[in-house]
Amino acid sequence: MSTIEQIEKLREKANVTYEEAKAALDAASGDMLDAIISLEKQGKVEAPANGGSFTTSPQKNENGVEKQKQRKDKESGESFSAMMGRFFRWCCRIISKGNACMFEVRRHGETVLPIPVTVMILLLLFAFWAIIPLLVIGLFFGCRYYFSGPDLEKTGVNKVLDAAADAAEDIKKDVSGSDI
Repeated sequence: MSTIEQIEKLREKANVTYEEAKAALDAASGDMLDAIISLEKQGKVEAPANGGSFTTSPQKNENGVEKQKQRKDKESGESFSAMMGRFFRWCCRIISKGNACMFEVRRHGETVLPIPVTVMILLLLFAFWAIIPLLVIGLFFGCRYYFSGPDLEKTGVNKVLDAAADAAEDIKKDVSGSDI
């Protein structure tokens, strides 16, 4: 009984159809070399020139790298280690940008607490159940939040945070001014 891997390998080496590869492997009881010899005798595979030989072991190029591995690397475009290196460089760039930018808590125009954006993101990811209520409560106690840094001052995020603080002030005025 021949396996699909054996059939694939024989197809690749002998350039025959699946049916021919399976029949040759079944006739040779799964022996790859006997299957190639059988196909050669049938005239479906040309004998190697100059008395060469067939092999089913991985071929190595002049640098000692397996040709199959080299072909897979070319097909995928780059190796796994190169992709991981690129990913880690991207992560380092993001973290350094996050450390250069700050999330600031301001009260009465003074910065009370500057936090790097990277730390703020980590806090939001791992302690959102505590951070989000604290941010909302801070709005009602007159805190305003701002982002500062080379990448964040160009965006309109500070306008949105000001609008949220103004909305909190309006709600606070409505609640304190109502007759309860």
